[in-house]
Amino acid sequence: MGVRIEPMTLSDLADVLAEHHQFWGERDLRFLHQRVFVQEFGDTCLTARDAGGRIAGYVIGFTTPRRIGYILGGAVRGAERATGCGRALYEAFAAAATAQGADRLKAITSVANTGSVAFHRRLGFEVRQVDDYDGPGTPMMVMTRPLPFPG
Repeated sequence: MGVRIEPMTLSDLADVLAEHHQFWGERDLRFLHQRVFVQEFGDTCLTARDAGGRIAGYVIGFTTPRRIGYILGGAVRGAERATGCGRALYEAFAAAATAQGADRLKAITSVANTGSVAFHRRLGFEVRQVDDYDGPGTPMMVMTRPLPFPG
């Protein structure tokens, strides 16, 4: 897939939110899409555009003081899945996080999100369930991998 990856703008974020269902289906994860992430972590919030300029996918993330490139959220438009768009976004995010001193990547998802778990495993992430991660009785899947990526 030939996508153009560039920093996300506030206008891009508004477009993603307007078409949220195209990326997430019935799951409402708009609460993760805060303007502050784009405003404060612009180098690691990325969009992938298809040949027509439409947003095919995106990643919202940042680099932590503990040298972790943390992927808060990201998605690929339903019609663009299995085209390499997600991998391209993760490679670009990893490069940006590495440039900021990160030495590993981390993402978290719900236990039920088997698609995300499978995607991260394909990218070489170690995946483990952590009980009570999101509060008592709420386990989450914690996914990590060392940088560089790929590699």
